[in-house]
Amino acid sequence: MDSLPEPRRQDAWWWRLVATAMAFSLFGLGGLLLRLVIFPPQRLFFGDPARRQRRARATITWTFRCFIRFMVRTGILTVDFRGAERLGRPGQMIIANHPSLLDVVFLIGHVADTNCIVKHGLVTNAFTRGPINAAGYISNSESLDMLDEAADALRAGQTLIVFPEGTRTPRDSQPRFHRGACAIAMRGASVITPVVIRMSPRSLTKGEPWYRIPARRMRYSIHVGADIDPTQWTSQAPLPIAGRRLNEHLHAYFDTELTKHDEH
Repeated sequence: MDSLPEPRRQDAWWWRLVATAMAFSLFGLGGLLLRLVIFPPQRLFFGDPARRQRRARATITWTFRCFIRFMVRTGILTVDFRGAERLGRPGQMIIANHPSLLDVVFLIGHVADTNCIVKHGLVTNAFTRGPINAAGYISNSESLDMLDEAADALRAGQTLIVFPEGTRTPRDSQPRFHRGACAIAMRGASVITPVVIRMSPRSLTKGEPWYRIPARRMRYSIHVGADIDPTQWTSQAPLPIAGRRLNEHLHAYFDTELTKHDEH
């Protein structure tokens, strides 16, 4: 059987390749600068741990905003983010699907002073461990301690970003969430807000090298959905059953929203 022809390269493909290399270099360099140059003075000038953590998170948000602006202005991608003003409330758990490497950059870059559950490998990565430790982000070690830490953060009034898939969505697949996110939400969230992330064409998936850029410019569409009150689930069933039902509801919601986009 003949293979499908490669799509024609568009949108200044060679320039986008160079700009992508620049973006990845900037991201790695930025992580090292934050760790070695920016955060040490903050530890000296802000003695209170809570204040120091807020300052570190604000620094990361500003850095990610600059990084997003760089990618947009160099033509690597476009982004349409709708409803960002509804994110960042006390005790709010933001649940998002995870199609690409950049999803956490978009969310943290638009939500000031937020906590986040991050991949455990990033905690030991030389380029990312400094910002993660300074901001107090939570490692997804999938232990009971992690569930308690995340629920405690929500009860303390923090905003928490969670990608319940635990890894990037495989190509040609719909998101499949682990129940741990719902267990956290049931125990600590005052409100759950789904965020649907769409990108076309798909790129920066798990295991895909940075230089394999798509034939045309990546276009991101990020839409904030309607709030979900966790008490409507916990008031009707014990926590394990309520968590399973909420997980099924989230699967149906994201499947519907993403399929609706595909049909258009």
